[in-house]
Amino acid sequence: MPSSNLKISGLSKRYGDFVALAPIDLDVAQGEFLTLLGPSGSGKTTLLSLIAGLAQPDQGQMLINGADVTYVAPYERDIGVVFQNYALFPHMTVEENIAFPLKMRNIAPEQARKQAQEALELVRLPHLGKRFPKELSGGQQQRIALARCMVYRPSIILMDEPLGALDKKLRDHMQLEIKRIHRELGTTIVYVTHDQEEAMTMSDRICLMNGGRIEQLGTPGDLYFNPRTLFVADFLGESNLFEATISSVGADTIGVMLDQGRVPAKTAADGRPLTVGQKVRVMVRPQNLHLSRTPSVDMPGLSATVVDVMITGSLTKLYLSAPFAGDTPITVALPTSRQADSYRVGDTLSLHWQPADAVAIAE
Repeated sequence: MPSSNLKISGLSKRYGDFVALAPIDLDVAQGEFLTLLGPSGSGKTTLLSLIAGLAQPDQGQMLINGADVTYVAPYERDIGVVFQNYALFPHMTVEENIAFPLKMRNIAPEQARKQAQEALELVRLPHLGKRFPKELSGGQQQRIALARCMVYRPSIILMDEPLGALDKKLRDHMQLEIKRIHRELGTTIVYVTHDQEEAMTMSDRICLMNGGRIEQLGTPGDLYFNPRTLFVADFLGESNLFEATISSVGADTIGVMLDQGRVPAKTAADGRPLTVGQKVRVMVRPQNLHLSRTPSVDMPGLSATVVDVMITGSLTKLYLSAPFAGDTPITVALPTSRQADSYRVGDTLSLHWQPADAVAIAE
């Protein structure tokens, strides 16, 4: 594994009686793209502010490239920050905006212009150097803000919801652009967002936060397929969560009892042992539920009734009701096709899943 670029140990922050960030430990590898994800008030922006030096922790330690920067001024931390509002100087040209950090570092004007042009080429806007920010689109301004941040090659780039002000199409395009630039530079990026899809698309790892704590840290696949807690299962992506009771515990799979019978599942990745008789929630993603018109001997399935059908584009979503699901509709996602379009409200179907696609999570 690459060496640690950012190492956080026991870092915490309080505002009066409010715990904005409980003591956390976090290692970010050199060249990694780490996303801080979570709902409002989860602590992600507080953590980013502490890394940037815009706030001071109450306790703990932070190292950047092995140097203790816990209480070091922001401009001495070898970091760059990209904000949502771009923060470009309106009276300066694009080239002057990008070269400004170099000017503050006493870089010779000719060298600063050369590096600014290189940064413009990296963000694919070399022809806009003489324009002013007001003459640029939102996407162009964001790329200029990114170029200004990268021009002095900081060790770590922090991004605080940088795409939040853009429309969806432009946001999707900028996600790809930021990933391209990240690959070309190899710089460590710590990225804050509340957008789950954005986090899944861009990250090497996701740090999912809740209530000032790290709920789970791992690759997008880790969090999506192996949630450690009910919060992770419910927050990240769409999921079906069924109340159940453990009926048997095996080496690889367990048995759980729903109202309609025994079904297979696997245990959550938190390492806590499950015991027979224990209450759990079984999580199955909508795309991992399989339907048939009639049950088979190999897969008897669970009976459910279609209550709604929606074509959402490439996916068709079916909503079903069943006693084991309570009042919450079961969501099934199918590729949009003539077969998917053949289901009608009122159809009674057999529902089943593979053991590896169902995760039992302790309540």
